[in-house]
Amino acid sequence: MNFKGTLPTLILEALAHEPSHGYRIAQRIKERSRGVLDFKEGTLYPALHKLESEGLVESYEGVENGRTRRYYRITKSGKGTLAKDRAEWRELSQAVTMILGEA
Repeated sequence: MNFKGTLPTLILEALAHEPSHGYRIAQRIKERSRGVLDFKEGTLYPALHKLESEGLVESYEGVENGRTRRYYRITKSGKGTLAKDRAEWRELSQAVTMILGEA
C-alpha cells in the first residue's frame, strides 16, 4: 500500500510530543506503526528539510552522548497544519472504512 504524502504529517505528529533528531523520528514512526512504516534516511531528511523550508518545523544543534546532532521541533504553524491533517485523515479513513466494510 502506498502512503506517499503521509510522511510530513507523521513527522509533525512525532515532533508534537518533543523535539527530536531524524533517526529518532524514524524510529518513533516505526515503533508506533508496529514496524509497518519504516522510512529510510533518503526519504526522511528531504521531508524534514521541506517542512523546515515551509516553516512547519525548525532545527537546532544539540549534543547527545558527546555527538552533535540536528534536532527538529514543530512550530506553531506546524501544529496548525497537524490539526488540519488529523481532521482530513479521520474523514478519509472513515470513508475508506465504510467502503471496504461493505466488501
